[in-house]
Amino acid sequence: MDLSVALYIVPTPIGNLGDISSRAIEVLNNVKLIACEDTRHSGKLLSHFGIETRKTALHDHNERDRAQWIIQKLSNGEAVALISDAGTPLISDPGYHLVKQVREAGYNVVPLPGPCAAITALSASGLPSDRFSFEGFLPSKEKGRLDKLAALKEDPRTLIFYESPHRIVHSLESIVKALGDDREIVMAREVTKTFETFLSGSVAEVLQTVKDDPNQQKGEIVIMIHGHRIDTESEIPTVVINTLKLLCQDLPLKKASALAGEIYGLKKNALYKYGLEIGL
Repeated sequence: MDLSVALYIVPTPIGNLGDISSRAIEVLNNVKLIACEDTRHSGKLLSHFGIETRKTALHDHNERDRAQWIIQKLSNGEAVALISDAGTPLISDPGYHLVKQVREAGYNVVPLPGPCAAITALSASGLPSDRFSFEGFLPSKEKGRLDKLAALKEDPRTLIFYESPHRIVHSLESIVKALGDDREIVMAREVTKTFETFLSGSVAEVLQTVKDDPNQQKGEIVIMIHGHRIDTESEIPTVVINTLKLLCQDLPLKKASALAGEIYGLKKNALYKYGLEIGL
């Protein structure tokens, strides 16, 4: 296989090695260099598939500096691949600064589709998947977590977070404080692995299960939270009201209501009625 000179973004399995694509293996075998979040971790994966391509480390601490070195490789006509420890690079993993600099330098960035814990978990969660927001990891300190969750309290989209096992109880407790103990959530653990588990129910129920079963405090975790539900037409989230007001600066209320309704998944008639009431 003769690859064109480009930076290839290559997803790797999040657990089950059978999830790697034949195209990913082909690209990793034929690039001149593989930039890895952790060369030791990735070395085991590459060895499993008999991939002997040269590796280099690219992580949060060296990414900006390493990017220029990789761009030099591209200028020499060498194709380069980027992989993270698991899943799709850049999704709560290094790679943003590298991709940005490579594109600014005029080189192609070629993405391959593949495993992503957030999307995989969402597809099996039973929560609304037509509109969602991936929020990465919650802050490590309680105040930061509560502030983050408070800002998202009225967001109507399904919210997706990654979480580490040693913080899962604290994060669930923060969700109870910020969003209420009856907010519907799904917690996916060890997705695609042997001990894959999905817990669903109110956040209070899931929290109690996690506290009672130490096994639920192990492994890789995805938390998915049902978006804010609007029970009455008068209960319109602040973010929607602000968007409606902003749109009305350039559009008639009817069009602004239709557009805001489409953005947030709400009934345009309710927004139009509200706009009339407040004189938009």
